[in-house]
Amino acid sequence: MEEKKVVIFKVANGEYSVDVSYVISIEKEEQITPVPQLPSFVRGIRKVRDELIPVIDLQMVLYNQKTEEDENNKLIVARTEDISFAMIVSDAKEILDIKEEVIKEVGISAYQKTEYITGVLNLENRLVLMLDPNVLLETLEGVKDIKDYMKNQPA
Repeated sequence: MEEKKVVIFKVANGEYSVDVSYVISIEKEEQITPVPQLPSFVRGIRKVRDELIPVIDLQMVLYNQKTEEDENNKLIVARTEDISFAMIVSDAKEILDIKEEVIKEVGISAYQKTEYITGVLNLENRLVLMLDPNVLLETLEGVKDIKDYMKNQPA
């Protein structure tokens, strides 16, 4: 039976996960430089390991509400095929080994606005939605502009 490693994190009152293969690091929410004229879900940019990356407020993406500043907030730094970026989350403290059989298909992934939700982890006493960072970025309006902007920034 195959296993996956996932990082579990909170956004608002929900629990979400992302495959650990996408995750570069988990950082404190600090040193974010605002950039004007970017979409409302982009808080700004931040330097991580000598690379400038956009910082996305995941609560704004999922619930259309800005994440309040809190000392428990974390940045999950992820790398997709095209770009590295950070996601602001309420908390990120678990890395789990998941057996394939606990991953359930979810019907809402067919809905275009939530196609980045690729499944549900059916754990003992909770359900955790799985996110695909590649699909998530592609569904966000303005990401192409952000990618172009980031490519043109000096390191």
